[in-house]
Amino acid sequence: MTPAEMNAANEAVMRLAPVIPVLVIEDAAQAQGLARALVAGGLPALEVTLRTPAALDAIRAMTEVPGGRVGAGTLLTRADVKAAKAAGATFGVSPGATPAIIEACEDEGLPLLAGAVTASEVMTLLEHGLTTGKFFPAEAAGGAAALKGLGAPLPQMRFCPTGGVSLKNARDYLSLANVLCVGGSWVAPAAMVRAGDWAGIETLAREAAALPR
Repeated sequence: MTPAEMNAANEAVMRLAPVIPVLVIEDAAQAQGLARALVAGGLPALEVTLRTPAALDAIRAMTEVPGGRVGAGTLLTRADVKAAKAAGATFGVSPGATPAIIEACEDEGLPLLAGAVTASEVMTLLEHGLTTGKFFPAEAAGGAAALKGLGAPLPQMRFCPTGGVSLKNARDYLSLANVLCVGGSWVAPAAMVRAGDWAGIETLAREAAALPR
C-alpha cells in the first residue's frame, strides 16, 4: 500500500462520522451487540484497542455486522499489525509513529492512523508521505488550542484527535480546519457494555453522530 493509498483510505474512514468510538472489549461475546448499536446510531467506524485478550476475537465478530468498518487500535509491533489484519481489521491506529510500524502497515495493506503530537512528529509523518494521523494524547498535549496551533505551519495534515475527548469538548476539536473526526470512548461506557445496554449505547451514538463538523 502506497502512502497516497493509505491517506485516501484513512480519509474515507475519518469522514464516515464525526466520532470514531474507541473500544476496550473484555468479552468478545458482547462485540456484535455493541457494534450493531454503534452502527445503528450512526457511528460505523469502530476502533477496537488491542489491550485485552478478547480484542482480536471481538474484531472478528464485529466484521460480520453490516455497515461497520472495524479497525484495530494500539498497534505497537509488526506482529500486532499482522494479527489485526488477519482478524479482519480494515484500518489500524497507533499511539505513535515509528518507521517499523508504518512499514508494517504498508506491507500488510492496512491503512494506519499513526499518532503525532508535536511539530517534529507531524513532520516525520509527512516525510513518510502521510497526511492523515491521530493527535494523541489530545487533552494532555494542550487540547484544541494546541492542535489549532499546529494547523498554521502544517496545514496539509488532517487529524483524528483522541485522548480525553468527550461530548463536552468534541465540538472544540471538530470546529478546526485540520480535524476530520475525533476518537472517544464516551459512546460505549464500560458499565453499559457489561450490562448489554445496547439501546442506551445507540442513544449515545446518535448524539455523537449529530455533532457538527
